[in-house]
Amino acid sequence: MSEWWTYTLSDFLLFSPRTYYRLFELHNQALWPAHLAALVLGLAVLVLAARGGPVRGRIVAALLAIAWAWVAWSFLYDRYATINWAAAWFAGLFLAQAVLLVLAGTLGGKLDLAAGRPWRLGLFAFALAVQPLAGVLAGRDWAQVETFAMTPDPTAVGTLGIVALASGPWRWGLMVIPVLWCLVSGATLWTMEAPDAFVPPLAALVALVLAARPARASG
Repeated sequence: MSEWWTYTLSDFLLFSPRTYYRLFELHNQALWPAHLAALVLGLAVLVLAARGGPVRGRIVAALLAIAWAWVAWSFLYDRYATINWAAAWFAGLFLAQAVLLVLAGTLGGKLDLAAGRPWRLGLFAFALAVQPLAGVLAGRDWAQVETFAMTPDPTAVGTLGIVALASGPWRWGLMVIPVLWCLVSGATLWTMEAPDAFVPPLAALVALVLAARPARASG
């Protein structure tokens, strides 16, 4: 029997890159044109977050919660779990994030977004409009793109881009699960030797830096 230190991450991968990317293609084919509704949801989040304020923050939190719950069921539990047993646990984490957004953001009003600094929405705009192209540039087919509110990566990155704008300590709690997912996704893509493996972890790092800036300024 081989010693444990001789194993690499690729030894624990339960599927091939072709199977993984095919999963997104089947997901997109099965749910189109739900992507249009997801795009409208994303644009609504962008506009509301740009205007800022506690009331709009409550609405944004509710919209983000819908996105997380939808991805948890439609992709992670219903589709990804067919090739990865851990996906069911990930689905539970995504549902937990949806609940946190509702409790802290919508009901608790803790997602008070700062207005007047639209440039800080760049990370969310990246998740909404640019990140879907990253896979294509890395060699995927257009039918296999990942989009906000439909698949996990752009949803996690987009949420980080919004939560990083909020004031108060609650933003750190709302970033835990999205950051964790970005690290898991980055590790999965890196194991498959995907050229875009750096995107989710780098986006998480950018979000953490953005979130830390108000904390330093206020101290």
